[in-house]
Amino acid sequence: MSREIVAGVDGSPESLAAAGWAAREAVRRGLALRLVHAWRWEPLDIPLEQDRTHQERWADEVLRAAESTITGGHPGLAVTAEVLPDTPVAALLSTEERAEMLVIGSRGHGPVVGFLLGSHGQQIIAAATRPVVAVRSRDDAEAEGDGEGDGQGGEIVVGQMGGAEDSAPALGFAFAAAAARGATLRAVRAWNLPSLYAYSPGSMALADEAGGLVPYEKKALREALAPWRERFPDVRVTEQVELGSAGQVLLSSSGAARLLVVGRRARRGALGSRIGSVAHAALHLAPCPVAVVPHE
Repeated sequence: MSREIVAGVDGSPESLAAAGWAAREAVRRGLALRLVHAWRWEPLDIPLEQDRTHQERWADEVLRAAESTITGGHPGLAVTAEVLPDTPVAALLSTEERAEMLVIGSRGHGPVVGFLLGSHGQQIIAAATRPVVAVRSRDDAEAEGDGEGDGQGGEIVVGQMGGAEDSAPALGFAFAAAAARGATLRAVRAWNLPSLYAYSPGSMALADEAGGLVPYEKKALREALAPWRERFPDVRVTEQVELGSAGQVLLSSSGAARLLVVGRRARRGALGSRIGSVAHAALHLAPCPVAVVPHE
């Protein structure tokens, strides 16, 4: 089954930016693009005339306008577009079987305006089994810096946390994105000093064997990157190990990034699925598109 990139569109500037980003990514990776718009007839229980035909026509026009914009800018790209009769969250998640990634728009950034993706974006990221890329309305081909004309593809930043298996999906996504762009990959591992209660001779044995905490963290990053360096030998990699919280270190490292990639543990808790504090910080404050990649 061939993979495709799926972008949700609703007529907003954010969703059009997301569709544009998805189209460029599809061209880079040699994939098809699927545009979807969620709409279903839900008459309101109010004493006003409600025209289903008019609303249905409007939904189709939103989708066709986005499709026209994308095909006009990328004439060689295979694009399909359809209205899915469901809620936005369910509609986008229903496309995952063939999706290489899902791409959605986001309103802006800063916690003062509430969750930047809104409830739909939050639910999609929390429940998706495929990577989800959130794109801001100001992102376009020029701002993204595809490297056209200067031979440089910019920099992709990826957070590496935990062991090699934990971070493998995020690293794999980031290496593929860097390879598609001819970009440099910056792999960032943040660490903190162990708390007084966590410290013990036994708990520090591995760090002692590595020659200290910093060498231990560098070794962990190097080992996590090793299989991906072998798989993508042409990707230039910068390794960064820094003391601090993961969210703060990643944000401070992504000021000039074309894409920030973070992982999300795909487990349901007592309160349902969550996106995690690192992904939450990145989605709120990163100045570039953010890819959230689920892992077990």
